[in-house]
Parts: sequence; C-alpha cells; structure tokens
Amino acid sequence: MRRYSIKKGHKANLDELLKKYFSVEGNLNEGFEFEENGIGKIFIKKEGNEILIDIKPPEKIEPNPEILKKWNNFLFEATGRTAKERKKLLEKELEN
Repeated sequence: MRRYSIKKGHKANLDELLKKYFSVEGNLNEGFEFEENGIGKIFIKKEGNEILIDIKPPEKIEPNPEILKKWNNFLFEATGRTAKERKKLLEKELEN
C-alpha cells in the first residue's frame, strides 16, 4: 500500500477526480475498491492529508502509455505533486 501525501494548500475534490478519470464513486473515508483496465484492482482511501492506494495488477499487463499518463494525471490532480516530486518523496521514505 502506498501513501501519497497531499501538497500543502492543495485542495482537490477526490470524488470529482475519481468520476472524471475512472467513472467510479465510493466512500473515500471508509475506502473502496474498483477495477481499471490496464491497472488492475485499486483500493483507495483518504486519511487526513494523505491518500492510501493499494493496487493489485492484472495477471497480464499490456504496455500502454495512455494508461500510465491517465494514472499520473490523476495522481497529480489529487495530490498536487508531479511524478518527479512523488518519486523524490518515495526515495526519502525508503531511506528512513
């Protein structure tokens, strides 16, 4: 499970973003699971200033840059952090 911190001052409406990118609705406070083609089963939950995401990839993954772009755009709008910023934070977490 990955924790994505939301950038200070960033106010995204996660419900709207989930509808926009994945056409799903659910209770973010309790967490819910949905499936997205090319990504797999996604569990998402909001805790305070963080988004918890757990992904169970499908058995067979076909490379598709559009799916990766869609996922990165969602994470950027949800957290206010670019892929590069998220990578730096992950590396920092792994060092500790």
